[in-house]
Amino acid sequence: MIPLRDNIRLGSFFPSLTLGIILLNAYVFYLELTSDSIGIIAAYSLIPAKLMHNINTGTPHDLIAYLPLVSNLFLHGSWFHIIGNMWYLWLFGRTSEACLGHLKYLCFYFACGITSNLTQVLFDPNSNIPLIGASGAVSGVLGSYLTCFPSARILTLIPLFLFFPIIEIPAYLFIGVWFLLQLEQGAIAGFIAGSNIAWWAHIGGFLTGIVLSRVFRNK
Repeated sequence: MIPLRDNIRLGSFFPSLTLGIILLNAYVFYLELTSDSIGIIAAYSLIPAKLMHNINTGTPHDLIAYLPLVSNLFLHGSWFHIIGNMWYLWLFGRTSEACLGHLKYLCFYFACGITSNLTQVLFDPNSNIPLIGASGAVSGVLGSYLTCFPSARILTLIPLFLFFPIIEIPAYLFIGVWFLLQLEQGAIAGFIAGSNIAWWAHIGGFLTGIVLSRVFRNK
């Protein structure tokens, strides 16, 4: 399913932080394309086994060791990877920012990203595959959107072999189906060594997004 737009109107509200995060991701991706992408990913991606090694060898106090929990959120492996993440962030992040407010939204975004990373490390602590991408944080944004606008309507493109119907479906149904797919793929990935998609990061980020958005809205 490919979301095209929703029916929420923001009025005069300007989603400055959502736009800023997207522009920062685009700039980092530009650096990857025009410089040593392998070196950048090696330095700033999150490698679960490396993080666990730092913790187990007595360096949990070294803040630099935890930098990848945040820096990896701005790295992407392909055009498809970054465009997909940034489109979801733009579509669902604007309204989530309006719902939570600018400062809370910024804290919320990074909290979801960090928690999503830790969830993936928890489920695959010995992996040496670099974790990159904003997917976990964006999954948290979907959780916030579901909390704030469950009855919103999402205009959705559904690829079906040679047919591409466009239908409008409720946000709770779109995001619910999305989450079930993450659970299914996460369960399957548990039996496949070296999966290159951090499904559990998506799940952890999404659940964190639901919880934190409820907390922040009540403050």
